[in-house]
Amino acid sequence: MADSTTTIDDIEGELFKIERIREILVRRESELRYMMDDIQLCKEISRLKKELQKLIALPENEKSNEEKQREEELVQQIHKLVETRDFLVDDVEFERLREREEDKEMAEFLQSKLSKSYLQKATPVKEKKMTSRGQQTSAPYMTKTGLTLLKECCGFTCSIM
Repeated sequence: MADSTTTIDDIEGELFKIERIREILVRRESELRYMMDDIQLCKEISRLKKELQKLIALPENEKSNEEKQREEELVQQIHKLVETRDFLVDDVEFERLREREEDKEMAEFLQSKLSKSYLQKATPVKEKKMTSRGQQTSAPYMTKTGLTLLKECCGFTCSIM
């Protein structure tokens, strides 16, 4: 049974918070996958470089045809892995820019939605009375900004902030 004090705005707000948390988790999962791929590529490149160093350390006149061929293969494999890693780095940067654009659009949407919501719900500002010491006795009603709501939405550091 639904709580009788819960409004549609409350439900929409809660749904937005859940969606934002899901989005943050999906982004983090993607980051971790990129990191895992990067680590694996770096390990493989290091392993191949060590093997290549051993072959390079041999005097050229003492190398067999198989060792020379293996040396060429290692150089080609390293080159291919470096290109793959470069592509991965470019892809990560593209994702970062896309996410930044999404965050900017979401911030603009929230700002417009909160501005409309604020105008609809705004209560008249109470008159401020000053005491003899210049202190205010009552303050106007204020709503939270979109950034404050996002900060409170999930407890994570949202990339929009």
